[in-house]
Amino acid sequence: MNNGDNTAIFSTDIGVIALNGSVKIKILNFLKTGCRSFDEIVQHTGKAKSTISVHLNDLKGQNLLEESMDPNDRRKKVYFLKCQFVACSQEPGMKQYSEMLDLISSPNMRSFGCLKCLFHAVQYGFRAHGVNCDPIMRKIGNDVGASLSKNFTSEGINNVLKEMMIFWEDHDIGSFTVVSYNPVKIAVDNFFDCRSIPIREKTLCSFAQGVFEGVFREKLHTECVMQMIGKCDDDCESCLFQMIRL
Repeated sequence: MNNGDNTAIFSTDIGVIALNGSVKIKILNFLKTGCRSFDEIVQHTGKAKSTISVHLNDLKGQNLLEESMDPNDRRKKVYFLKCQFVACSQEPGMKQYSEMLDLISSPNMRSFGCLKCLFHAVQYGFRAHGVNCDPIMRKIGNDVGASLSKNFTSEGINNVLKEMMIFWEDHDIGSFTVVSYNPVKIAVDNFFDCRSIPIREKTLCSFAQGVFEGVFREKLHTECVMQMIGKCDDDCESCLFQMIRL
């Protein structure tokens, strides 16, 4: 969840919390897939029970998770998230941000589109200042996908995907192909014109990931994760996602 970074930022009902500590972040990442018992958390982290108890109490005190009785065994407790992962710290990288600003100041911006350039610049700007904004871009993508789903009338995964393909092309969102239907694997190409921008630091993969998750949640009435199993490379080839139903 934090990919080895030093600090992770979470959004809660009482505000934003910056969290240090790989064990705590590992616990929250584990709970992302649903409720987990104390023993499952201990096994997943590989830490002593006393250590996990301290971490869980700290996380509850920060309003990051909650506990309840296990419906299958009332002698035990289960834990679940009360927060959303927003961002994590990373080594600042100014190169792509500076290149994007140079592009915006040049006559070439017209050929790429002003709004698209500004959108890319915002994401590069976060990274330039040491913030990996992939988690919040994925969450925004989820919300956008849920809203986009209202444009679709199809039912069933096959028909929804076909309708999405047409919608994306008609509205210049990008393109994607279905690699397989069982399991569902999708290759996304040139999302939001990313291939046209001549700066090769990827910023939109997480946003596309969230869009699919939001559409599927609304249209298929199921919670799922679009696991990224292949990122676009330096030549900006396809991002590859696989659906995992929760």
